[in-house]
Amino acid sequence: MAPRTPTRERAGRARATPAAAPADATPEVAEGTREPDRAAARNGRGRLTELRIRGLGAIDDVTLELGRGLTVVTGETGAGKTMVVTGLTLLFGGRADPGRVRATGRAGVEGRLELPPDSPVWTRAADAGAEPDDDGSLILARTVSAEGRSRAHLGGRSVPVGVVAELSEGLLAVHGQSDQLRLSRPAEQRSALDRYAGAAHLQLLETYRAAYARWRELAADLDRRRGQARELAQAAEVLRRGLEEIEALAPEPGEDEALDAQAKRLGDADALRAAVDEARMALVGDVTGDLGAEGLPQDATAALATAERALAGTDDPALVLLARELADAVAVVSDVSVQLAGYVADLDADPARLAEVLDRRAAITALVRKYADPGEGLAGVLAWAEDARGKLSALDVSDEALEALAAARDTARAEVDDLAARISAARRAAADGFAAEVGAELAGLAMKSARVSFSIDSHPDQPGPDGIDEVALLMAAHPGAPPRPVHRGASGGELSRVMLAIEVVFAGADPVPVMVFDEVDAGVGGQAAGEIGRRLARLARDHQVVVVTHLAQVAAFADTHLVVDKSPDTAAGVTATDIRAVDGEDRVRELARMLSGLMDSDTGQAHARELLAVAAAAREG
Repeated sequence: MAPRTPTRERAGRARATPAAAPADATPEVAEGTREPDRAAARNGRGRLTELRIRGLGAIDDVTLELGRGLTVVTGETGAGKTMVVTGLTLLFGGRADPGRVRATGRAGVEGRLELPPDSPVWTRAADAGAEPDDDGSLILARTVSAEGRSRAHLGGRSVPVGVVAELSEGLLAVHGQSDQLRLSRPAEQRSALDRYAGAAHLQLLETYRAAYARWRELAADLDRRRGQARELAQAAEVLRRGLEEIEALAPEPGEDEALDAQAKRLGDADALRAAVDEARMALVGDVTGDLGAEGLPQDATAALATAERALAGTDDPALVLLARELADAVAVVSDVSVQLAGYVADLDADPARLAEVLDRRAAITALVRKYADPGEGLAGVLAWAEDARGKLSALDVSDEALEALAAARDTARAEVDDLAARISAARRAAADGFAAEVGAELAGLAMKSARVSFSIDSHPDQPGPDGIDEVALLMAAHPGAPPRPVHRGASGGELSRVMLAIEVVFAGADPVPVMVFDEVDAGVGGQAAGEIGRRLARLARDHQVVVVTHLAQVAAFADTHLVVDKSPDTAAGVTATDIRAVDGEDRVRELARMLSGLMDSDTGQAHARELLAVAAAAREG
């Protein structure tokens, strides 16, 4: 069983302290003043608040407390920065690579998710048996052995890795040179374009999907009836005969039980009448009028009345109370005698009536044997009849029924065609705006010559669940280059920048709360690097963004700055990695190292402070 919460007593803890907070500010005040925090709180998407990595690559055991907004991970080449991305990918259901497991023989990643109450993740997690932690967060855990065995836990429950991977589609998007591009699938590209087209377009698409489902249902029903006309007609005839047999008898609900009781009463009429007469004789005396008063024993009513009078005539309060109880008993006995008289009056000993009841009971029993399952009785027969009436309409293969069904199908298809044409037109209009916005973003990311476009091929004769369009996101890396699918027309570094540009365009619409970019700035420097940082900071207003970078111009925009340090563990004979959060002068020194390779360089530190000031001004602007 996975631990309920990540362990708190361990070395290598990196607190996500706000990078730009004044030295005398408390964490609460500092976080409350950052625009990314306010936007993230408004957005309510959720975030990853804590991440623990054990035995993965060069990392022995570290815990990261992740803040809102933009988190950057920096460090020397080979220190293990990418292990943070690897850990996140593993935690959210990614492929487990046993080659990443340290000599300890087992790697583990644990994370704590903070999600809004209406997040759909809670529903899926509850279906898997997961429960929130004491603070309302959701705990994820993943372990991998050196042999490749992998286990996943969600909310304290062991779950298939596929469940976590399914949840990750709405929680995490990882973009990097070694990762599959999320928009490489045509269906995802079409979905992205639909989101860009806006809420009204999405509502139109939902209307289309409902119409499409209705058309397909009608078409399939018509094909079925035409293709199986003989079989359906035979099945309908069987149902009709059964219904005719049941309707001819017209049984009422509960009639079988009533007939059983009536037959028993009619068959035992003489014995029942004798029992009632004897009881009435004991209670009220002669009920036939055949005997004189002198020949009868005292009946119960008279005896009780005599006793009641005797006690009521005394002055003793206790006896008077008992006399009242006897009076009540006299009333009860009199009432029972009246009911017995009514029972005898209704008792029918007619043999003809008994034969009639027995015949109807036998007929109903025959229906039960034919149309009800064992133990269901007459209720099963009535249920079969109701079900048969419903099935008959679906088995009707008469010319009139087929013509009506064909007309309904054609009407539904006409609606599908109309909606599909409107959706296709909206997509084409949105594609131009999308390409223009992404192109503008790419121009600031050292890809001024790159052009992004959508190829939309419509097939009106082949409508599908999402319309009639085949959508492909294309990119031409430079003038004269033919547009190619974006995941084929861009190098690894370009691909990440294209994804960054797209995510910035979609920042407000993309529901994924956590975005990770690995080496998004590969092959970039100078002003373009600053533009990447600016765009990542903009994206972090609506998402929690984690970036692995080697550029100080990008790192300067971070709300949280984590540094990966590598040092030899002489006792264990291996290289160990630690991750720490830096702020203040420590952060200046790290940025100076990234700029010049020298932490204590006065020139490098001056440049670092300048970068921080520029980034702070850009975030406030």
